[in-house]
Amino acid sequence: MRLYFLALSILVYLPVLALGHVEPQKARTAAQLYRRYCISCHGNDGRAQTSKGKFSHARNLADPQWQAEISDERIFNSIMNGRNQRGNMPAFANKLNEKEAESLVIFVRGLKGQQQ
Repeated sequence: MRLYFLALSILVYLPVLALGHVEPQKARTAAQLYRRYCISCHGNDGRAQTSKGKFSHARNLADPQWQAEISDERIFNSIMNGRNQRGNMPAFANKLNEKEAESLVIFVRGLKGQQQ
């Protein structure tokens, strides 16, 4: 009877023990994050010419003047905390970690001056 319980315990806990050795989730690139969370409003080129972007008054991220006036910290804070002044940008603090948000700031900087 003890042998039966021992065998049953091993069968029950073996998958749990194996899960402890699962590889950590691969880091998501800024391009992947942009496609997942930003593209529906800001568009492929950052110009916010999507119907959802126009409706929500999304920021044109490719605008060179805006890029020159805005700080990286402000972009980071907008990503993490959202914006509710010009449009209705949701906060992404519950979906992104700080490193991912920082990578998006760099990605947004790369959209400067994108052509149509």
